[in-house]
Amino acid sequence: MSVPAPFAWAGEHLIADLPGGRALFTTRRGGVSEGAFASLNLGRGVGDDPGAVGANYGMLAAAAGVPEGAIAQARQVHGARVVRRDAADPGAEEADGVATTAPGLAAVVLTADCLPVALVAPGGVAMVHAGWRGLAAGVLEAGVAALADAGPVRAAIGPGAGPCCYEVGPELRERFGTEGTTLDLKAIARERLAAAGVAEVHDAGLCTLCAQRGGAPLFFSHRRDHGRTGRQAGVAWRS
Repeated sequence: MSVPAPFAWAGEHLIADLPGGRALFTTRRGGVSEGAFASLNLGRGVGDDPGAVGANYGMLAAAAGVPEGAIAQARQVHGARVVRRDAADPGAEEADGVATTAPGLAAVVLTADCLPVALVAPGGVAMVHAGWRGLAAGVLEAGVAALADAGPVRAAIGPGAGPCCYEVGPELRERFGTEGTTLDLKAIARERLAAAGVAEVHDAGLCTLCAQRGGAPLFFSHRRDHGRTGRQAGVAWRS
């Protein structure tokens, strides 16, 4: 499955290199979880075996090339808050984005249809969880603001629900000023990032609902799997 530059496949994972940092977007492949969570589930609160999830995090850290304890997360609530971290954090604080200027620290968000958006600047990185609620609330703008002192920001939008599959009602379409029967979260994200001053925005072009490899779903999807599914990760760290 081809992806546009600067994205490239590295085994089961998608990598994007931007000046100052690197982003990694996982698929559901390459872990040890079973059943509905097979196999690289990184969601701790979805009903999966905690031991399997812990092992999966070890694989995630290895893929990113960072120590297993060098991961910073937050408890995602579909809001607009982005926290700044200079040390590892297990994710107890409520926020939908993590920014850092610390070398060797990986900022992580989890998704299963919402967009994982990596923001990379010469002096820092951020990873943002952006569904329609977060987009409406301004989470991307908050992510860019968190890197205001880190230099020009570039963005990489990872796999998320695409306009091919993300059907919504008229109220939500009206809220974003769009027509048709689906909502294009990625187009909205590109517009919001451009308005926030991000001149370079890249999109992996992969839909979590319909992308397949070998005839099987490539990503976890909350909507497609009716809520019983795992979570993939978006990871950003300074290079």
